[in-house]
Amino acid sequence: MLDPKWFRAQLDEAAEKLATRGYTLDVARIHELEQQRKELQVRTEQLRSEHNRLSKAIGQAKAAGKDVANLLADGEKYVQLLAEDEQELEVIATQLQEIVSTVPNIPHETTPIGKSEAENKEVRRWGEPTAFSFTPKDHVDLGEALQLMDFQTASQLSGARFVVLYGALARLERALAQFMLDTHIQRHQYKEVNVPYLVSSQTLYGTGQLPKFADEQFFIKDRDLALIPTAEVPVTNLARDKVFEADSLPIKYVCYSACFRSEAGSYGKDTRGMLRQHQFEKVELVQLVQPDLSYQALEELTSHAEYILQQLKLPYRVMALCSADIGFSAAKTYDLEVWLPGQQTYREISSCSNTESFQARRMQARWRNPATGKPELLHTLNGSGLAVGRTLIAVMENYQDEAGHIQIPEVLQPYMGGVKVV
Repeated sequence: MLDPKWFRAQLDEAAEKLATRGYTLDVARIHELEQQRKELQVRTEQLRSEHNRLSKAIGQAKAAGKDVANLLADGEKYVQLLAEDEQELEVIATQLQEIVSTVPNIPHETTPIGKSEAENKEVRRWGEPTAFSFTPKDHVDLGEALQLMDFQTASQLSGARFVVLYGALARLERALAQFMLDTHIQRHQYKEVNVPYLVSSQTLYGTGQLPKFADEQFFIKDRDLALIPTAEVPVTNLARDKVFEADSLPIKYVCYSACFRSEAGSYGKDTRGMLRQHQFEKVELVQLVQPDLSYQALEELTSHAEYILQQLKLPYRVMALCSADIGFSAAKTYDLEVWLPGQQTYREISSCSNTESFQARRMQARWRNPATGKPELLHTLNGSGLAVGRTLIAVMENYQDEAGHIQIPEVLQPYMGGVKVV
């Protein structure tokens, strides 16, 4: 969440910056609640002062042997009035907290201003789309023709937006995940972690999934648990309520996990194939860094995701998301979009974001600044390195031949036991 002190002091500025995201801040309501809070605080302090004065008078009267019945009755009235005011203050504080917890992050000054994804800015491209001598198929036609991709059986098992992979395609997806993990661990110096797939509401709150996106989670009935929408949630929360020494930073985690999303509000969008599923696998990158180094870290993290695409020789482009398209917790985001011949377009395969102190404030994730000796909020970053299912799609479509076979990228062949074609 945003810094409450800055938010209260610069409410109009906050509203102006949030408007670039398409978010309308209810300034009038916040002013009203703040005014009520201030008035109640003044009244509560006055009541407490009067109660303290009365308590002193009661003590003096008792010492003098005087009757204190009336004074005690007045004291009870003050206690009751204080309790009522404190309860009202708690209600107002809760209302303000509910508002603040649903306010998104402020876009960084380098985030392009825009009203929709159409105004995202292309930063660079890598590779050239393959010029096929035939009409390329999409991954669904390829996978089903090979009898290695089965949406019908998955639908019988679980409903829409699921898939069953068999044989070489199942192995190819596993090979992709292992290749990504090995690269990020050995080359990019990330520490691998294995985390729970079920997390509490407090954990979801820490990274910004709650309260705003409750309808996008798969909750476990009668339990304070939900399936993770991304490993970003449990991995970033590894820093919750901790203070890290400066010499331990940056902390870089990589995690392979299944992800589960209800895809609320996306009905009718990307319904064909594996592009948008309720369950998918992803290799997630998370960095915890000193605030003054976080934008350098964002460039580094993005390059780590790009390296995977380059090793697989998959054409892609890097897009700086505009203010209206960045995620709730993000201040700046780069999307990597891979070329899919079957669709003749670029599609997102990784999203790399700097949330600055937005998540850290929710989690109270801090580092000790040696210059002051005091704990300060970390900056947290995350990105897909990569979405495994979408990478499988990209490999299938970019490495297909006219016979409908799929050539295995050279870097993956050792993970496939030397198999060169599916």
